Amino acid sequence: MSNDESRRNKHRELALDYLRKKAESDLSKAQVSLSLLLDNAVGIGDHSTEDFHKNLDEALNMLVDADDRLNALHEYFG
Repeated sequence: MSNDESRRNKHRELALDYLRKKAESDLSKAQVSLSLLLDNAVGIGDHSTEDFHKNLDEALNMLVDADDRLNALHEYFG
């Protein structure tokens, strides 16, 4: 393997590692958000129900997006 090929492979692996870690981080963030919203909703009285629903939707969308990204990375790049 040439030096250029080795460098390209290194860059590829670093990029894939970044993408996986970003998706894993987003997944964790969404799980924490949903857990707080679902299990510790005592502060809802300070906010409107609409805000609560919006926050639930955003957290679920983040979870689904991160999970989709992780599945795509696994399926297409191993």
